[in-house]
Amino acid sequence: MTLTPVLLATGNRDKQAQLRPIFDGLPFAPLTPADAGIAAPPDDECGETHEAIARQKAAQWSAAANGMLSVASDGGLVIPVLGPRWESRHTRRFAGPAADNRQRQARLLELMQPYQGESRRAQWVESLALARHGQVLASWQLTGATGYIDAPPPGNQTSGNDVDDDLPEFWVFHIWRIPQFDAPYRRLTLRQRESAGDHWSRLRRLARRYLTATFVA
Repeated sequence: MTLTPVLLATGNRDKQAQLRPIFDGLPFAPLTPADAGIAAPPDDECGETHEAIARQKAAQWSAAANGMLSVASDGGLVIPVLGPRWESRHTRRFAGPAADNRQRQARLLELMQPYQGESRRAQWVESLALARHGQVLASWQLTGATGYIDAPPPGNQTSGNDVDDDLPEFWVFHIWRIPQFDAPYRRLTLRQRESAGDHWSRLRRLARRYLTATFVA
């Protein structure tokens, strides 16, 4: 059976790991940019929503990959209590372009210090887009689990490699606690994440349904 190549349109290893299962059992061969020898297009991320940014990424990467089918995502944490002091589209960059993950965590915890209880509520929003020949084919945006911004519990402080400085999009998962498991999102098992209403599980189902109907059926 001939497999259709599909580009995992990100250089971030953690995101690649989230995107790859979309294609499990389907006639596609997921490739990273390194696998395909493709340089990243300009990282503009100028869309007004996460879905707009995901669509932009997918189209740009597909064009850079000579039209290859490409899948891209964009997401961020929505923290209503912070109002204009926080923009979910800038989750990675809010503390400045030179900040590392420890500094990002410390800055967000500082902003949240005046708030308690329900005021610390936060939800993750994630978008996914597919593109081919530089044109968007489909896209989705979902709100995921509800959690609370909280410092790591005693004895579980992030240190050393635990903060994942090379995975900037996901630094916040260490301090985003999911209440039904009393644990940060980063520590949940796949089953626990699905039980909490995980955004990735549902996005994968939507993408697989589209791919099956469009390319396989």
